[in-house]
Amino acid sequence: MSGRVLKLGIPAGSLQESTAALFSRAGYNIKFASRSYFPTVDDPEIECMLIRAQEMARYVENGILDAGITGYDWILETNAEVHEVCELVFSKVSRRPVRWVLCVPEDSPIKTVKDLEGKRIATEAVGLTTRFLEKHGVNAHVEFSWGATEVKPPKLADAIVEVTETGSSLRANNLRIMDEVLQSTTRFIANRNAYADVWVKAKIDNIALMLQSCLNAEGKVGLMMNVHQRDLKAVVQILPALQTPTVSHLSDSDWVALNTIVDESIVRTTIPQLKQAGARGIVEYPISKIID
Repeated sequence: MSGRVLKLGIPAGSLQESTAALFSRAGYNIKFASRSYFPTVDDPEIECMLIRAQEMARYVENGILDAGITGYDWILETNAEVHEVCELVFSKVSRRPVRWVLCVPEDSPIKTVKDLEGKRIATEAVGLTTRFLEKHGVNAHVEFSWGATEVKPPKLADAIVEVTETGSSLRANNLRIMDEVLQSTTRFIANRNAYADVWVKAKIDNIALMLQSCLNAEGKVGLMMNVHQRDLKAVVQILPALQTPTVSHLSDSDWVALNTIVDESIVRTTIPQLKQAGARGIVEYPISKIID
């Protein structure tokens, strides 16, 4: 125990539960209490605070927090100068990047970005949208949207820039995606001065290592089996291993034990092939972490 404490920002709102779930898999159990913005965690060297993802980078930049979890989009939106520790590809729905997209009603005469000259655009990401339009040489009125952005066209806005994972909400509101403004993933960020401290850097890097190891293991399983020496080459050729399979000798010198990691999606076709090639005693087991 060092007696020191890392001030860590946990994103409130849509990312809150998925962030806590990832931390739990990494070995850090975060518990939320109703009406409290200070979750508890089973690590006395970490002090958590719930902060909206939109504001996280600013508080980390200012040193109010040592580190935090937020989206790459909000780092750019706030122009925050922070250290990006690592990328964490997860979100509230999927393990894909979210997209900020420029949308108009299905029946809108607006077909290209240039057609937005002089038009009204509603969005929560005013900075991102303004810079996107400047890049295309378009002068439009960009106004901040406090929510329900999808319902604003065509009466309250000519177009919107909105974040989406699946596009289902946009389709439900008869909106057409005209262009992509940005793809964004979750980032683990740190205050630059804090990260220069040896203890803080080590603490943050260790947390990042464990979080990334959980994400690396998603969709992976382990396979172990016994293989006769004469069948080893044929069995190994079937395995699309993450790395070279581990081969261990058994008490019976004619047989070896083989251990490897594969994508879970191919197991249903791979196991029958392995058995046909001569593998025996095949066992599939879950993988919770992979650290390269």
